[in-house]
Amino acid sequence: MVKKNAEKDVGFVRQFNELKKKHPDAVLLFRKGDFYEMYKEDALKASVILALKVSDKILPLEKDPIKLLTFPRHELDKHLPKLIRSGQRVAICEAIDQPKLMKKPKEKVGEELKSQDKIKKENNLNQETMAKKKKEQAVQEEPTKTVKTAAEEKPTKEKKTEAKAEVKSEQQTEAKQERKPREPQMITANGEKVSHGHAFQSTTNPADWYFTAKMDGVQLKPQKMDAADLAAYQKKEMTVPLLMEKYYPTKLMPKVSEEAFQMPKQLSGPDGAITIDKFNVYKEKDEQRPDYGKYKFYVQMGDTKMSAVASREDLNAYFDRVVSPTQLVEKNFGERLHLQSAYEKYQLPEGVDPKGVRVAKDHSDNKWKVSMDLGDKGKTSKHELSFDDGYSLFKAKTATREQIAAKYLNAEINGMLSAVTNKLEKSASMKM
Repeated sequence: MVKKNAEKDVGFVRQFNELKKKHPDAVLLFRKGDFYEMYKEDALKASVILALKVSDKILPLEKDPIKLLTFPRHELDKHLPKLIRSGQRVAICEAIDQPKLMKKPKEKVGEELKSQDKIKKENNLNQETMAKKKKEQAVQEEPTKTVKTAAEEKPTKEKKTEAKAEVKSEQQTEAKQERKPREPQMITANGEKVSHGHAFQSTTNPADWYFTAKMDGVQLKPQKMDAADLAAYQKKEMTVPLLMEKYYPTKLMPKVSEEAFQMPKQLSGPDGAITIDKFNVYKEKDEQRPDYGKYKFYVQMGDTKMSAVASREDLNAYFDRVVSPTQLVEKNFGERLHLQSAYEKYQLPEGVDPKGVRVAKDHSDNKWKVSMDLGDKGKTSKHELSFDDGYSLFKAKTATREQIAAKYLNAEINGMLSAVTNKLEKSASMKM
């Protein structure tokens, strides 16, 4: 049994090597009993997308152990959409058993030869009788034959002209099929060709217009256009490359290396290195949760597990492989991990004096709150700090008072500043 299994494994790998030469851009998925298997580079690529472990398997004809990824047959509906959404071209290979040639026993060879001789003799007799019948029919039909007239010869000429017309039409259709491929409208940073970029009107709602294109022959999901973009496109003021930058930005960005998706990865934290053991995307299925039905990022760091709702921009960046999991962890979980880089994006508006920031404990409810004194422009309301922001400010020292104020108060500060400017403009117009 072990030898037979080893021979089967060698056969599957040999088929993989042959098919991979014909289809180098496809991920080959081999059905083997109640499981699906992927080998070598396909196994490594799929392990990153599906978050499954890759094992090493030693085969007789292979010098080094080959990479193997396997999952049960009933999980195909779960894993196949993930591979396709990540931009992979998947080919499912089903094994077809060929019946072995059976050797005939020696005892029956003589009997078979005799039966073959009988069959030959019967065939010869049948052929002779058929020939006699044909001759008799020909003799009976001879008196009715007449000489062909010119009227009977005309249809043959017409048939020849019809045949020539059919040949010409076939040649024309072949010429149409042999047209040169369309020149790409642009080429991305990854060398992918963009073609067939166009806007089209919705059949269900004529007021809606969509933009779509093809990348290396693969149709992209249509994106709803803004009215201003549609008008600019119809006036030829907005080209396909500009529309691609707006509606498919991650498709044009350079891809990160596959190594960046291999786990584990390390991230510098306030107390030392943070090890990321697992990172993937899932859809929330708990109907009791407020984020039911939304796609979320999941990260595991030792015993710590976190999840967060993923934005459309981050999802596209992840599936298009233009942002690494480490960058997504830093962006979506940075404040909960108390990373200094997570608070660098928060800045107070220009002209606001940072000395007006107040962070103090409110004695009425014993909670830490932040507020801002803008002098003659007024004071903001007090906003309660979250535990993570308080820890980053007081314990980890990875966030400043100004950054905390900018995070909680920027919207209110901008509203107060715009209100003051509006009053000044009105008073100036009254004087005029």
